[in-house]
Amino acid sequence: MATSTASELVFDPYDYAFQDDPYPTYQRLRDEAPVFHAAADDIWVISRHQDVFDVLRNDTVFSNRMGVSLDASAWNPEAHRVMSFLGLDGAEQSRIRKLVSAAFTPRRVRELTPEVQALTERYLERTFAAHAERGEADWIDDFAGKLPMDVISEMMGVPVADRDEVRRLADLVVHREDGVRDVPQAGMEASFALFGYYGEMVAQRRRTPTDDLTSALVAAEMDGDRLTDGEIMAFLFLMVVAGNETTTKLLGNALFHLSANPAQKAQVLDDVALVPTWIEETLRHDTSSQMLARYVTEDVEVGGVRIPGGSKALVLLGSANRDDRVFTDPTTFDITREKSELSEILSFGTGRHFCLGANLARLEARVVLEELVRRVADFEVHADRAVRVHSTSVRGFASLPVTFTERRGL
Repeated sequence: MATSTASELVFDPYDYAFQDDPYPTYQRLRDEAPVFHAAADDIWVISRHQDVFDVLRNDTVFSNRMGVSLDASAWNPEAHRVMSFLGLDGAEQSRIRKLVSAAFTPRRVRELTPEVQALTERYLERTFAAHAERGEADWIDDFAGKLPMDVISEMMGVPVADRDEVRRLADLVVHREDGVRDVPQAGMEASFALFGYYGEMVAQRRRTPTDDLTSALVAAEMDGDRLTDGEIMAFLFLMVVAGNETTTKLLGNALFHLSANPAQKAQVLDDVALVPTWIEETLRHDTSSQMLARYVTEDVEVGGVRIPGGSKALVLLGSANRDDRVFTDPTTFDITREKSELSEILSFGTGRHFCLGANLARLEARVVLEELVRRVADFEVHADRAVRVHSTSVRGFASLPVTFTERRGL
């Protein structure tokens, strides 16, 4: 079990009970064993904010060369073929990231704003129609599970007719079966299917370029260097799994936690200017991406504990964001939290591997939640019937029943 007795501290990231609520275990780790050796999986678990920050900044000793996943089948020197630059360090990482950044520019993200707004309005109409028919809506199934994938698919150039299937495959990639301490067979098959699909997309763009991100990646060039087909496919895979899943979970977590705090909900629904802080506090309080693995290249000391070279380390982003050494009353969801504290969150990492999609995730969340505040006078999440996703890498909901009260006169 992930929860433990007073005499024994156990960390099991595959345990469903832990995934349902990891935060009590995180607190025990920070207080009792901030650098903890989980013997069953032979991983070194790092839980305090300062230590997590330092590890993320030191990619010489804490390397990405084996990838960032806990799963045994994904932990290997070829991880970059699936995870793109997330599985690389140093000059190799910089090369891929610079070429990708030449296509995935801040301007391209900003220019998505009208598309995100149009998709938001379209899916909210469908969500409210479903609500009128059933008496409630499923925020994930009706809205949050669809919009982020459509945004990324629109950017990549995935045809509308293919998006439901791409979304289904991406969900399978991150899902974990109870008792299976690795990627399930269905997840592996989904990964192969996605790579096959993106391979065909890249081949089409090489033959006939279009005005989308995939074509921009094909055309990206720096000093005569270009991305290979495999490198483009890996980045597209990373985007559809990491970018789609984490934003879906962010949108679900945002409604879940605000609904549980009626006074704060009333404040936000009365003042759309509070939406950005609502987003940042959600990212701090219950981040979509909970943990990242690192390969330890040499013996190193963290928090007074020696970690041997060749080990697998695990940095707990979700724990770092609840560290009372940095955050005031960290277990409390507080949309009035000081910006100076919110600037310390590690939900998107830090340093060389800071999440390239952070601006896109924040843009989507801001457009969606601002429009929701404009459209609804109240909402209630039925937490007793919410269904969590079971995954070691992302935290959020597969189903979130919500009752909405629309504003009159709209």
